[in-house]
Amino acid sequence: MSGAEGRPARFGTSPAGGRRLSDGERAWARTRELPDLVADGLVLLLCGINPGLGSAAAGHHFANAGNRLWPALHRSGFTPRQLSGSEDHELLSFGIGITSLVARPTARAGELTPAEIRAGGQELRARVRRLSPAWLAMLGISAYRTAFDAPDATVGPQDITIGPTRVWVLPNPSGLNAHYPPRALATEFTRLREAMGLPRRHTG
Repeated sequence: MSGAEGRPARFGTSPAGGRRLSDGERAWARTRELPDLVADGLVLLLCGINPGLGSAAAGHHFANAGNRLWPALHRSGFTPRQLSGSEDHELLSFGIGITSLVARPTARAGELTPAEIRAGGQELRARVRRLSPAWLAMLGISAYRTAFDAPDATVGPQDITIGPTRVWVLPNPSGLNAHYPPRALATEFTRLREAMGLPRRHTG
C-alpha cells in the first residue's frame, strides 16, 4: 500500500530531520523529479549538481541535514536568518532560485556519468537563457569543469556569460566536501554576494 503520489506508506519524518531512508523509500526517491525553484527576475540562480535521495523524497532542495548550503547563505548575508530545506521556497522572496545540473536523483553525485553532466550543461544554458537571472552560481567546481568544458576553471568568477547572465562557481556545500569547512564556505559565498553588490541581510 502506498501513500499520496505513490509514496511508500511507511515514509514519515522528513530526511531533513536526520532519519535514514529505508530501502523502499530510497528506491521511490530515485524515481522522483524535484521541480526547479524559479521565478522571473531572479538576481541569482543557484545550480546544484543533482538532487540527493533525501531531497527528492522530501520534495525540497538541499533537504538533507548535513548539507551546508543554508548556513552558508545565512553567514554570508544572503538571508536574514538560517533557512532549512523545508523553507526553500522563501529564497524566492530574496530573488534567489535553485535548479539542478542533472535532474536524476542519486545517493551521491559520483553516480552521474560525464555524459549526463555534459548534457546537463547544455540544458542548463538553455534554462538560463530563458530565465535570464543576473547571476548563475554553480555549486561544485568539478561538475562545472565537465559541464562547461572548462578543465582549468577555479572557484570564483568565470570569464563566460550566458546571454546577459554572469557566471560564478561556488564550492559544493555537501557535508562530504572536506576542502571547505563551514567558515571557508561562507567566505566564498560572501565573495559572490559582494561581487553582486547586494547588502548584507543580517548583522549578526
